[in-house]
Amino acid sequence: MNFEWYLALRYFKGRRKDSRFLSFIKAMAITGVAVGSAGLLIALSIVHGFKSAIDNKVLGFAPHITISTFSDDPIMRSDTLLKDLQTYPQIDQAQAVINGQAMLQSSEEVTGILFKGVDEQGDVTDIRQYITKGTYDLTTDSTGLPGMVVGSKLAQSLNADVSSVLTAYTIEGLPSPLSSPEIQQFRLQGIYQTGIGQFDNIFALVARPHAQNLFQVPPEQASMMEIRLNDYTAISSVKEQLRDDLSFPYFTESIYEKYSSIFAWVDLQEQTIPFVIGVMIIVAAFNLIGTILMMVLERTQDIGILKTMGANDSSIRKIFILEGLFVAVVGLAIGVALSLLFAWLQSTYHLIPLSEQNYYMAYAPVEPHGLDFVIVAAVTLVLCTLSSYLPARTAANTDPLKVIAYGR
Repeated sequence: MNFEWYLALRYFKGRRKDSRFLSFIKAMAITGVAVGSAGLLIALSIVHGFKSAIDNKVLGFAPHITISTFSDDPIMRSDTLLKDLQTYPQIDQAQAVINGQAMLQSSEEVTGILFKGVDEQGDVTDIRQYITKGTYDLTTDSTGLPGMVVGSKLAQSLNADVSSVLTAYTIEGLPSPLSSPEIQQFRLQGIYQTGIGQFDNIFALVARPHAQNLFQVPPEQASMMEIRLNDYTAISSVKEQLRDDLSFPYFTESIYEKYSSIFAWVDLQEQTIPFVIGVMIIVAAFNLIGTILMMVLERTQDIGILKTMGANDSSIRKIFILEGLFVAVVGLAIGVALSLLFAWLQSTYHLIPLSEQNYYMAYAPVEPHGLDFVIVAAVTLVLCTLSSYLPARTAANTDPLKVIAYGR
């Protein structure tokens, strides 16, 4: 260890009895760096957690790409279109879906819903992972009632639970003797909960043949085609390809376009929070200027003695830059440890609860990224080193003759 590192480490430890105030200032500087870096890392991990949670919920419930018509008319030959879609290697699943508005009644309540008729075995989404009560079962039970799956908010508004009998009503135009409603009873088999209101409030899933009967849709027709890809990162490119391949009147829409408000809300947080919290690191780094200046004033006589012994300006400057770097390293280490501790506590004990109605989840999710730690560490060390340069330069310019004379 050369003498610059040795002296910088000795000064950093500050064990002299007459340097208690300086030690306190140094501790505050370390605390500033620790709080700034921990705050930024925690904010980034929460923002990443939000983004992943929302993306997983939306991508899990909704299809990656939908194909409908510009005029909202049904797709006349959905079977032919389905065979064409199965030739695309990027498409994992595709199926015809029947959508329509209806009234749904339980033994106590009635409300408007959006019916979704899918394959009896299931649709192209991962909705099964969000089932909180019952099972995902759209088959007909022993009593002859077909199965239905609804969202948790819809089940609450109907005051219905698993095994409840629900009655659906559909009608075209105004009720009249010539326009009577189509009526079908269903058995509630499963209740899902994504935490996103527009998913949990209005959707009711049934097998496609029953939706076709309710809405009087011929077997070869469909409201839209829903598509799931092998790789969700290819959604935009495949959507563009389908748009170019399918002529009018087909309309292709990706999940990012259909739920653009949700994705925009998450992206806005991810873009702004790091800049806001990052100011804390900048403030903490520049606080080092005052701290290192005090160290320089405290060590003025030492600087004079070192210069008379042959130490050059570069060595003196390096000593105090290293001392500032030690403050940054210790503060950064504490900050990283605090952020990791918070991530573990939040993941295990859910210390920060959230309003699921506003934030789409019951607690703040955390997802630390290794790249964030590397970037925050690098930026913190660079800023702290730059902040230490000015007082270190002042120390290097100290005149040893004046210092010794003042000391006598």
